[in-house]
Amino acid sequence: MAQVAHDIDQVSPRPATRLAQDKRKDAVKKDSQDPNPLIRALAVRTMGCIRVDKITEYLCDPLQRCLKDDDPYVRKTAAICVAKLYDINAELVEDRGFLESLKDLISDNNPMVVANAVAALAEIQENSTRPIFEITSHTLSKLLTALNECTEWGQVFILDALSRYKAPDAREAENIVERVTPRLQHANCAVVLSAVKMILQQMELITSTDVVRNLCKKMAPPLVTLLSAEPEIQYVALRNINLIVQRRPTILAHEIKVFFCKYNDPIYVKMEKLEIMIKLASDRNIDQVLLEFKEYATEVDVDFVRKAVRAIGRCAIKLERAAERCISVLLELIKIKVNYVVQEAIIVIKDIFRRYPNTYESIIATLCESLDTLDEPEAKASMIWIIGEYAERIDNADELLESFLESFPEEPAQVQLQLLTATVKLFLKKPTEGPQQMIQVVLNNATVETDNPDLRDRAYIYWRLLSTDPEAAKDVVLAEKPVISDDSNQIDPSLLDELLANIATLSSVYHKPPEAFVTRVKATAQRTEDDDYPEGSETGYSESPSHAAEGSASSPTSSNLLGDLIGLDNNAIVPVDQPASPTGPPLPVVLPASTGQGLQISAQLARQDGQIFYSLLFENNTQIALDGFLIQFNKNTFGLAAAGPLTVPQLQPGTSAATLLPMVMFQNLSQGPPSSLLQVAVKNSQQPVWYFNDKISLHVFFTEDGRMERGSFLETWRSLPDSNEVSKEFPGIVVNNAEAAIERLGASNIFFIAKRKHANQDVFYFSAKLPRGIPFLIELTTAVGTLGVKCAIKTPGAEMAPLFFEAIETLLAG
Repeated sequence: MAQVAHDIDQVSPRPATRLAQDKRKDAVKKDSQDPNPLIRALAVRTMGCIRVDKITEYLCDPLQRCLKDDDPYVRKTAAICVAKLYDINAELVEDRGFLESLKDLISDNNPMVVANAVAALAEIQENSTRPIFEITSHTLSKLLTALNECTEWGQVFILDALSRYKAPDAREAENIVERVTPRLQHANCAVVLSAVKMILQQMELITSTDVVRNLCKKMAPPLVTLLSAEPEIQYVALRNINLIVQRRPTILAHEIKVFFCKYNDPIYVKMEKLEIMIKLASDRNIDQVLLEFKEYATEVDVDFVRKAVRAIGRCAIKLERAAERCISVLLELIKIKVNYVVQEAIIVIKDIFRRYPNTYESIIATLCESLDTLDEPEAKASMIWIIGEYAERIDNADELLESFLESFPEEPAQVQLQLLTATVKLFLKKPTEGPQQMIQVVLNNATVETDNPDLRDRAYIYWRLLSTDPEAAKDVVLAEKPVISDDSNQIDPSLLDELLANIATLSSVYHKPPEAFVTRVKATAQRTEDDDYPEGSETGYSESPSHAAEGSASSPTSSNLLGDLIGLDNNAIVPVDQPASPTGPPLPVVLPASTGQGLQISAQLARQDGQIFYSLLFENNTQIALDGFLIQFNKNTFGLAAAGPLTVPQLQPGTSAATLLPMVMFQNLSQGPPSSLLQVAVKNSQQPVWYFNDKISLHVFFTEDGRMERGSFLETWRSLPDSNEVSKEFPGIVVNNAEAAIERLGASNIFFIAKRKHANQDVFYFSAKLPRGIPFLIELTTAVGTLGVKCAIKTPGAEMAPLFFEAIETLLAG
């Protein structure tokens, strides 16, 4: 075919643009053999930056020569070019043996060539599903030798590669750490953090407690040194230290003073230092820490003061022997009579009461003196909880609660719920005439006068309990509560492992796994073979930052970089003055106008360009303009939360507006079995909070990299135990057109693998993948054109099967 195309090309007239292209190709090809090594390197770099599929054939021969060039500058440039070529055409790179050439460069005698080869292989590994770059004992010695001689960024690449190496035994792990430890003294903070990451990973394999203790001592000084840098570097260091002390608190246990806040520290640095101080607080240093926190509570910045007061309470919950001293400090702060300090103190004292029941109730009288100053919902709710919980010890508990009941209809939902429960507790503990009248008023308000379903349902449950079995009501409402625990190390251990493996990256700063905020997407405009690129035109390919690092032909704009950084397609961001128009079928109504007092909301989760969005349509059927829209999501199976503010323009009467809200995952995960329920709260400046339930469709979460090769599919299917296989029949579904069904499933990232005949039925095989790498292997059995489809899945996430079957039924019914 290539020869035929060549012959046709010879006899047909060439357009001027194609002639110009060929001249440029020939010129660059000629430059790749120039006597000057700088010219040779620039030639191969330039060819690597021309991200056009047709150019790659011309690049192969010069690139192979440059990978074996006598000059190390040419070799190191060619190594990076292989990674760029792999991004354009991975198959070509593998077929032409470039990967083997790259691996050979790891044994190069020039350390910069080794570093660039490692960087290129690491980049290729990220884009490949099969193992490409594996460090062996031979490779390991080459990397450790090059580490001492290459530049600082070369050292970072090598250290990052070494951090992924699992030593076979403790002895080798100790040897590796010993060779890397000198990097802790480096002037570049990126090298220091990469060295810390690598040492932490290898320490997991070291069994000698003396060696571990010595390593902890060696890591403390470089981490402390990072805190003397400028504020931005301090912040990055603090975010990383926050993770490190959750795994190895002994590293900085004796260095708590370096985290004391300075008067001129930016607020973001102060907040991080507070978090780390809480984690490092112990019985030995708590007096020093409390003195600091008390000082911070008299600062000017309100947010910092609140955080400092809350930190005192968290220390009390963490350290039982120090709880009394913490409460003394909180009482001293309450006596200052600063409104927001008093309210924050009451909030944390409520948590202390939960942690140590029946221990510090003597201070309730002091708290009750501040009732009149409470104006924040959380503080009010906390005080009401205290009154209800200890109603039998507070003589005038009914009067105190009655003062809150006067404004019950206007109170936020949080306060209303606490008032309802506290009044029921009061009635059960003191069933006198006063509480009886109060409970009638509260239950009436909570069932008749409210639109909040949570409040109404709780009130009905209390009402039925009290009317049918007061003793059962006591058992339910006054049951012993679970003791709250220390939340200073709140990151899940598995997530902490992943974050520690990503120290010195954005992941460790955000405290989120990379897939939560980065999606690797090629933004390449597809062109046919007959399309010509006019001379001087752009190729329409937006490079990712990793490829733009070395000699890119053009720099992306700041907005493109921002979109790539947070995993958004810039075209998917909906400007305020141009609301998105939902394409395809209309969005399902989740809040009808009859329930929303004229406001109707339609919504559905959607996936675009690897990012999950919440597509919303607001319709204003009221007589007033609506603005100030806010949205919040309750804890859910996938931890879905808004990635930014809800942007809706002012809605005039009779108008509507659509928007796409970017979402992030694994932010507020719910406990218990997986559920398709998504609970949403929306409010605006003119109306109360509206609550509604939506449904999570599992197919929205299937990722773009879920396609499997047949061999890999079979191997994975066999490797999974039979207990991970679940099946379900859909008797009411008919597949009339197999191709259309395959296309429909493919649009939801459920990829077709193979098809076979079994008796008179067709059996189709598909693969899909959820975030965090959970594969789904799918077998669909049906007779095309007749009723009935059987679906069997095999997956490590078998608990997701009910949600999967819901999704597949929806897609097949399509």
